[in-house]
Amino acid sequence: MVIITLQRNKCIGCNYCVELAPAQFQMSKKDGKSVLLHAIEKKGFFTIKSYDDSIFEVSNEAKKACPVNIIEVKQI
Repeated sequence: MVIITLQRNKCIGCNYCVELAPAQFQMSKKDGKSVLLHAIEKKGFFTIKSYDDSIFEVSNEAKKACPVNIIEVKQI
């Protein structure tokens, strides 16, 4: 299982996550910040849990590229 968490309120809109993992991230047209697709929001953190382990590598690359370190990716 892969768990991806985005702390959206700290996003600066650099678009790196979308370029590296477009199946998981998209830029909002409203505020220019990243959106974690199909995520559930809880206290400002947006999280998805996926049984598709193939998304781990691209999501982890997006995490590494994020200049404000607001993406967390875990594989359990």
